[in-house]
Amino acid sequence: MREQHKWAGFPGFSVLTDPATGKWVALLMRQWDFDTGTEIQRCDIKCGRDCLTGNPPPYLSLPFRMKGPKWVGVCFDSATDPVTVCRLFDKAVYDGQQGSYTVVLQQPPVHTGSGVSVVLPPPPRRVTDTTWLPQQEDVPEKIRQMRQLYQYSAGSFAQKCRSFYLQARFMEDYTDDYPCNDAVTRYFPTYQDLNVRQLRGYFTWRTRVRQGEYRPIAPSLACLYLYELLNGIGAGSPREALARMRDFETGFLDAGYGEERIRKHLHQWMLEFAIIHDLPPEEARQYADPALLERDAALDVLRSCDARTDGQVFDALDALSGRKLAQSPVVRRAGEKGMRLFARVWRCGTAQARSRGDDLFTACFGERQVFPWRPLESAVYWQQSPHPDTDYALDACRTLRCRRGYWREQRYENLYFDWKMLRGLLRRSDQQLRRALKTGHYLRESAADAWAAPLVEAALAAERQAEQEAARPRITIDLTGLDRIRQDAARTCSSLLAGEEADSEPEPAPAQPKAPLPPAPLPGAPAPAALQPAPEAALDGVEQQVLQALLQGQPVQPILQAARRMPSVVADGINAALFDAVGDNVLDCDGGAILLVEDYWQEVQQLLAGSRTMGGNNP
Repeated sequence: MREQHKWAGFPGFSVLTDPATGKWVALLMRQWDFDTGTEIQRCDIKCGRDCLTGNPPPYLSLPFRMKGPKWVGVCFDSATDPVTVCRLFDKAVYDGQQGSYTVVLQQPPVHTGSGVSVVLPPPPRRVTDTTWLPQQEDVPEKIRQMRQLYQYSAGSFAQKCRSFYLQARFMEDYTDDYPCNDAVTRYFPTYQDLNVRQLRGYFTWRTRVRQGEYRPIAPSLACLYLYELLNGIGAGSPREALARMRDFETGFLDAGYGEERIRKHLHQWMLEFAIIHDLPPEEARQYADPALLERDAALDVLRSCDARTDGQVFDALDALSGRKLAQSPVVRRAGEKGMRLFARVWRCGTAQARSRGDDLFTACFGERQVFPWRPLESAVYWQQSPHPDTDYALDACRTLRCRRGYWREQRYENLYFDWKMLRGLLRRSDQQLRRALKTGHYLRESAADAWAAPLVEAALAAERQAEQEAARPRITIDLTGLDRIRQDAARTCSSLLAGEEADSEPEPAPAQPKAPLPPAPLPGAPAPAALQPAPEAALDGVEQQVLQALLQGQPVQPILQAARRMPSVVADGINAALFDAVGDNVLDCDGGAILLVEDYWQEVQQLLAGSRTMGGNNP
């Protein structure tokens, strides 16, 4: 029976089903006890409640989750008897296969030594099934010797894995030429599960695979080949083993010979194999679930949003929302601005929470939790010695740690996400931003999301402030020319002094009284008209007429109509001509009306007079 994880949101729950009928046999439950730092393991088995009569052992009880008279609860601890539990599993399977086997009720009860007697039928055999009978053909000596390596001592899965490793190492270089493609259906298959025909057929297929020739074979036997690679059989290094697994995926699975479920297991095994062999994380991530990596990347962006761009923050929120934000009218109509506003909401929420000593990210996604991690537990794999202590960071949010041979995984777990809080924040953001940007398709307000309204308002205020800053003109002063100006001034001063010395020999003319210098203007006061510099770009006749009319309070429409000029074009030309002198736009153009900014009335009058005096263009 293969463990099946049916609920992605509840990784601690799994199901065992009858391979023949598909019916549930057991529900396995794992729960981490943070008080003791251990994992609580329990299960419900559908074996009937006969085992609860009399004086049952303490690890048997009524079911924990399942309902019905056939379910029994089992708590796994140091007092649990493995033999009793395995027999209960067998009974659950046999009871679910009614009509397929003969049950002998007269068989004496099996005493487990724990006060419980369980009556079980003998091992089932179909009357028409003869594959288990001894084979009559010649057995190659290598296969005969290999079978003798199997150890039946404990009968545990770990012992089965160890025996497989010893046999696989012994058969590593074995080749055969005995085509056989018998149908084989086994879970966790090993050499010991196959008869001689099946073994020779498998080794013949493996011989051709190693030569680059892939042919169809039973999925169970294809998994047997992958188990060999996971145990380092047929590869000189971990990288070579991974390369052969990639070749298998291309040559076998992509060719349509196998089942898609094998591909899922293969990627999981390749990821775990790369981690336990300490290959670089960028290599290991090639085999990880893309959805898992995308979620971790999104969490890392939101956790460190101050160092990320608005686009990255929006993509992270969109990924965690199930790709719903990108469908909002805020983004479809406002584009980058809409994405930036969603990102600003998260930034404002992070900043406000930080000012209160809180953390918005932790409130939504919790802290990283530690869980047991069992690499290659879904494969037949044997580790000869405990793995050395190591820390392996698969990505920024997921770390694997091994201590004393036991692995733990530290990650953000969906079970601890406050999805209600995150979705409420995004829903309120979408609702208010649609109205602020007038996108239509408005959403109704929800009282449960009202806490997020101030965050959205803060984001809108920050956006308005940024737009105002961007609209202000940027005045750039080139400081690189100051040295040249100083040098030119020094040369001019030297020339003047040299000229005065040359003219000092003749008798000087009577000194003329010098005109007094005008007083220096007060800081911030407008310069006198005679000292005000003329605009760098000269005004044409129409522009001068428009300015003169505006200074005198007269309409400018007749001037523009006579010259066939557009108001906005004339206003832009005047603003450009006077910008260097005034440092701001002197005209506003609202539709077809041109208005003179009142604060610059005197400067415009002085500039217009200076332009005429210094030879400006007249109409």
